[in-house]
Amino acid sequence: MAEPKLLSTQQIAEHNTAKDLWIVVDGQVWDMTEFAPEHPGGIGIILQYAGRDASQPYNEIHAPSLLNKTLTSSKLVGTLDTSTISDSWAKPPPQQNPKVQLKNEKPPLFTLLSTHDFESVAEKTLAPKTWAFYSSAATDLVTHKANQSFFDRIWFRPRVLRNIRTRDTSAKIMGQRVELPLMCSPAAMAKLVHPDGEKAIARGCQNKGIIQCVSTNASFPIEDIVSSLSPSPNSPPPLFFQLYVSKTRSNSEALLRQVWSLGIRTIFLTVDSPLAGKREADERVRMDDEQQGIPMMTGVGKPVNDKRGGGLGRITGSFIDEGLDWSDLPWLRRLWKGRIVLKGIMCAEDASRAAEEGLDGIVLSNHGGRNLDTSPPAILILLDLHLNAPHVFSALEIYLDGGIRRGTDILKAICLGATAVSLGRPFLYSLNYGPEGVEYLIDMMKDELSVAMALVGITSLDQAHPGLVNTNDVDYLVPRTEGHPYARKRGKPLKAKM
Repeated sequence: MAEPKLLSTQQIAEHNTAKDLWIVVDGQVWDMTEFAPEHPGGIGIILQYAGRDASQPYNEIHAPSLLNKTLTSSKLVGTLDTSTISDSWAKPPPQQNPKVQLKNEKPPLFTLLSTHDFESVAEKTLAPKTWAFYSSAATDLVTHKANQSFFDRIWFRPRVLRNIRTRDTSAKIMGQRVELPLMCSPAAMAKLVHPDGEKAIARGCQNKGIIQCVSTNASFPIEDIVSSLSPSPNSPPPLFFQLYVSKTRSNSEALLRQVWSLGIRTIFLTVDSPLAGKREADERVRMDDEQQGIPMMTGVGKPVNDKRGGGLGRITGSFIDEGLDWSDLPWLRRLWKGRIVLKGIMCAEDASRAAEEGLDGIVLSNHGGRNLDTSPPAILILLDLHLNAPHVFSALEIYLDGGIRRGTDILKAICLGATAVSLGRPFLYSLNYGPEGVEYLIDMMKDELSVAMALVGITSLDQAHPGLVNTNDVDYLVPRTEGHPYARKRGKPLKAKM
């Protein structure tokens, strides 16, 4: 293979129009003329760097391998002759919007004491659009707030005079041993927070012995995330995969074949999001040029502003099949021979149906309060199962996602029969500090869980049971029947004939 042609900055600068458009990324010179009009984020951001070095804005958003996968080798026209770089050529383009200068610097990681501290730092230091996207929830935030507040309404009933010198927080999730019953929830486009995005989360989780569930809308291809992990020949990668089924089924089929080839054996099928809820904080903050066109594993979502606003969740979810229903499970079973978990169960009736369908697990979740506001908080759904579908606890692994912020929250869920819990936003906020932040968060949650176990009077999680908690403050909110206890759908009265 011939050596790439060495190109001077003067030669590159001549290709600076929409009809003749070159850019430099990490020393490679690419011809973007044909691709630019099809760029998911529009041609604007590419034109801004036409004939110039676009490495910085590219690497802030995209995976390093994306250009090589997206463009053919014929579009690689050469390499940059670094000896020709001048101060004027290296300057950012004059039309580039100035970066927002943060008013608050991140405090040292060791000064953070809780998930609430991570959230506070994130609010002050993340880009406004990133904060709006991750922190936002549906309409009036009723469910979002209830996810957390309902844990505060459940009280412990501690046992004393127990030998609690040695404690074990470990558990098993889908047959894999983990250091604590905690997973990292799937979340889209983590590269908005940190350049290593999902790869940094994966490394942090692996180092601390827990599992990350990777989103279909991750900002890195799944193979890049897997390859970022330390090799472990005798065990599968500590990853699950979350699936949004595409309107174009062949895209989902190809994606799942790829996931299987990488050794991942459990998928979480999201069922509570046929479309996104109205997240007003996310809509109000519009995306800038760099945030538009953020790549996703699917390659089909196009995050661009529209007349309704800049809601990343709404816009990037446009590929999701709104027609997915229970009758599609045989299709998925034929395609996927591993374990299948339904993510987004919100009532006992659907939990029972999942058990009847022979699924392996369910996640009790309202999508972090991001879709249907006033849907039930996750911990209340768990009580709904106990009262109205107790058989599912022996048929399925049951995970709880939503409102977990403390080790005490984890223990309450385990006492009430959850196999494990899942944490979403706090992991994204911890990613603000890179993989070290992720590890710090996991250590924090493990320590809080261990202390809570000791003070409740148990030394391992298999000793947890419902008698250790008092749910009286929320019991009256648990549905007693499938239907409404007294309201009935009634027809309109017939009008008397004249």
